[in-house]
Amino acid sequence: MGKVLIVDRSWNRTTMKKPRKIKDYCPSCDTHTQMEISKGKNRPPSELRKGQRRFRRVTSGYGGFPWSKPSGPGKPVKRVYLKYTCTECGKTWQKKGKRAARFEFVE
Repeated sequence: MGKVLIVDRSWNRTTMKKPRKIKDYCPSCDTHTQMEISKGKNRPPSELRKGQRRFRRVTSGYGGFPWSKPSGPGKPVKRVYLKYTCTECGKTWQKKGKRAARFEFVE
């Protein structure tokens, strides 16, 4: 008989902790300033986008879903997108998202 391998991935589910205000580089001011961090929110999906129009056309009428569902479980962690707002000039931008199982702001 072959060996059964049990994989415990609970060690990978860490919590990302960030303060609400940090000092970071502002490309608009060209200096390091105080930043306010907020969590990015998803926009409502647009029905006018090319992919969505194609999806509506393919799924209309008779016939099934245009592609099969992927097998296996989904990703264990989601990307966290943070919005940085400069307190000096008020400009806001978003850095590349990082993967985290849980996210929380600390004071």
